[in-house]
Amino acid sequence: MMPRMNSSRTQGHGARYDVVIAGAGPVGLLLASELRLAKLNVLVLEQAADPSSPLKRLPFGRRGLWGPSIEAFYWRGLLDALADAPDDHAGGRFKQRRSISDKSGPAGHFASIQFDFAHVDASRWVHRIPGPADVQLGLEMGHIERVLAERAGTLGVEIRRGHGVSGFEQSADEVVVHAGAQRFVAKYLVGCDGGRSTVRKQGGFEFVGTEPELTGYSVHVDVADPATLPMGAYLTETGRYQQWQPGYVIAAEFDGGAAHRTRAMTLEHIQAMLRRVSGKEVTVTALHVATTWSDRSMQASTYRQGRVLLAGDAAHIHSPLGGQGLNLGIGDAMNLGWKLAAVVRGDAPEGLLDSYTAERHPMGARILDWTRAQVALMRPKSSALQAIIRDLLETRDGATYFAERLWGRTLRYELGGTHPLVGRSCPDFELDDGTRFGALLRGGQGVLLDFDRRLGGLEGQWGSRVKYVARDAKARLGASALLVRPDGFVAWASDGAATPEEVVQAASRWFSLG
Repeated sequence: MMPRMNSSRTQGHGARYDVVIAGAGPVGLLLASELRLAKLNVLVLEQAADPSSPLKRLPFGRRGLWGPSIEAFYWRGLLDALADAPDDHAGGRFKQRRSISDKSGPAGHFASIQFDFAHVDASRWVHRIPGPADVQLGLEMGHIERVLAERAGTLGVEIRRGHGVSGFEQSADEVVVHAGAQRFVAKYLVGCDGGRSTVRKQGGFEFVGTEPELTGYSVHVDVADPATLPMGAYLTETGRYQQWQPGYVIAAEFDGGAAHRTRAMTLEHIQAMLRRVSGKEVTVTALHVATTWSDRSMQASTYRQGRVLLAGDAAHIHSPLGGQGLNLGIGDAMNLGWKLAAVVRGDAPEGLLDSYTAERHPMGARILDWTRAQVALMRPKSSALQAIIRDLLETRDGATYFAERLWGRTLRYELGGTHPLVGRSCPDFELDDGTRFGALLRGGQGVLLDFDRRLGGLEGQWGSRVKYVARDAKARLGASALLVRPDGFVAWASDGAATPEEVVQAASRWFSLG
């Protein structure tokens, strides 16, 4: 259902912005920075007055960043700042930065079943060129937010904490946003305010999917006899539990999600749950941290209603299994940022925003199915199925398939065209002057790469919106020229003598540039 649209311009007082973003998590902060690269006036409203939380610190706050997310941060010059976390954020036995060329040790997991780097055949990814972004990052959520908040502040983003969005009204040409007694007027509102998004609920977005099978727990406890709850991961008759550091337990009870946000997290409740799930007489002597989650998997049917858009968990929720939620939200922010900026500036028609849902909704649906499959593998009495998956992950084909899915190596937007690079993340070409492609995207512009130096007449065609680079590359991957969007994805590519007319047509189609 579309929100009510007023026929006339909304009247009243309120500070005016190009875009108001609800939520100062990683997705909202990254999106705000993307918009500021285009010189938009951006306000971020955040419900929490204090961004710190025990759940954002290790070990529960550990987040894995994969392929497209790593590339996004590399393109914007943030990769080193993220990877250079203080030593006390390194996370025990986990490496916070690891090259995927390191062919030893665990490379990832599916429903806590690990696969090894040694079985992954990276040579199959023929559309990639190894570079600085070929790493994995395991970082503390609090550190990620601090880096992104500092970046946003440096760019001039206004962040107001303790000012959550409480409501809004949109008209034909603006949105009036309420944060308690305060009002702000914007051309667009973007909800990055999490799974219980106020923006989504008040905006009339349809939210559909599957209800939970389990209640998940992340708890930090003291146990009277630690030997009663052994280290490792275990599948039981009622669920599963995992303990990787003494007292830090992740458990899942297949109760249909009955306890998620409905029960007080008391010591007695946590002790009873651990006894049911583990089948052992665990005695909890102290409860330090406890939170619940579920595998409820829902997705907005569209990410845009008029002048209101959704990104991150506001647009899609699923279980945290596999650590894909943050990565999915980062992709949303990168895809939406340049498109919304182009529309607000008047460089592109409003219809460009429809491509945001068209491109990102299938990615969200794919991740929801990926997490549902992991829940299916965790159900009680699924040990036979787990054994099959373990065997598959020890094969070259199996491990490579799971790595492709987990690392986002097969991500491709349907942008048409016949060249195999179109719709993919642009390879990190090393140019003949030693420059790498990734450095060309720091300013958030599109890039026209002209390896054959035949398209010089297009230099300046689109002002500062597209950077023209006439350089050869050490490895071309079958391309003579490429037009790359600000989010790093190839909109057009040629393997022969490209003409200016072809490029202009592609720019008009995919960038909405005349």
